Amino acid sequence: MSSSDGNGNGESAGVAAANKSTWSSFLKSIASFTGDLSSLTAPPFILSSTSLVEYSSYWAEHPSIFVAPASEPDPAKRALLVLKWFLSTLKQQYCSRNEKLGSEKKPLNPFLGELFLGKWEDDDAGATELISEQVSHHPPVTAYTIWNEKNGIRLQGYNGQKASFSVRTINVKQIGHAIYHIGAYNEDYLITLPSLHIEGLVYGAPYVELNTYTYIQSSSGYTSKISYSGKGWVSGKKNSFTATVYPEGKEKDILYSVEGQWNDAFTIRDAKTKTEIDAYSPKTSQVTPLTVAPLDQQDELESRRAWRAVAEAIGNGDMETTGTEKSKIENEQRELRKKEKEEGREWERRYFGRVETDEVFDQLAEKIGYQAEADKTGGVWRWDEAKYQSLLKDDRESGS
Repeated sequence: MSSSDGNGNGESAGVAAANKSTWSSFLKSIASFTGDLSSLTAPPFILSSTSLVEYSSYWAEHPSIFVAPASEPDPAKRALLVLKWFLSTLKQQYCSRNEKLGSEKKPLNPFLGELFLGKWEDDDAGATELISEQVSHHPPVTAYTIWNEKNGIRLQGYNGQKASFSVRTINVKQIGHAIYHIGAYNEDYLITLPSLHIEGLVYGAPYVELNTYTYIQSSSGYTSKISYSGKGWVSGKKNSFTATVYPEGKEKDILYSVEGQWNDAFTIRDAKTKTEIDAYSPKTSQVTPLTVAPLDQQDELESRRAWRAVAEAIGNGDMETTGTEKSKIENEQRELRKKEKEEGREWERRYFGRVETDEVFDQLAEKIGYQAEADKTGGVWRWDEAKYQSLLKDDRESGS
């Protein structure tokens, strides 16, 4: 499959001749589909060999930026550094796969209980660890926590997606949120998730654009608002945004402004003096590799071990084996759910749990008029430290 042109317009892109008929049929099936598009079977040539549960890792591929707010004593500047970190993640979260694979691919749908664990080692930041778990399958929801003990930083959150189709575009509403915590200041930041739409479908070279706006609300009294825009028919640049930092409730009293393209470069300015105080280029910034345990040392529920045969078949272009191996996993999961239902029990999440109320979330969400929509994510999901410590204890006692 050829990729889109340098601007992501897709004029020079297109599916291979042998796949055009299949692609056209898929587009027609999307247009007439009334349910959640995530349940649709995509053409084999747009399948990714990566499970959606791995996408949590895109939050922290620049560990030094992830932990930088912990070293800033001024609360307004800390809020700005949290915003800069968030913006630095967008290219990785919504654009990096497009560049690696030639176009956006449909990830593997994680099964309930699927895990993804890893660690980043950075000379300055130290160790940053990740645990991601699929906590719901219907609806599909991934929960995650990322922490850096050296700097006292923790991010935890969960998200699901609801996809629909309109006018040759797939629209995806992300449901959920993240909370970023700085231990040194006992400070929390509520991060809402952007909605997105997938363009380039007609050319068979899908890519992501972000929609409308999102917020980062701090417990120290500062709000960041990010407004997203894209390339229009006449003007505009792909993946554009503007962002502002202001004291909560005083949206016109802007302290800092940020402008640019989240996939390319952006500039940070003092809003009062218009002076440039920082610039960042996601396009040229090198990511820190994530270290994952070898397959033979992974738990059987860990993503890369569980999907190994499927991923290898996709990599080899063997779509018959892809379908066979994928069906094996899906059928096993159906049998597990059937057995649980018959026995009147529910799958026990390993690292996360539902909570009835979350005081930190409630306080910060009220400031920006945000609601959790727990009915669409199977609940509000939070990291369970007691479960984690119990598992660590069991590992120590077993000598593993």
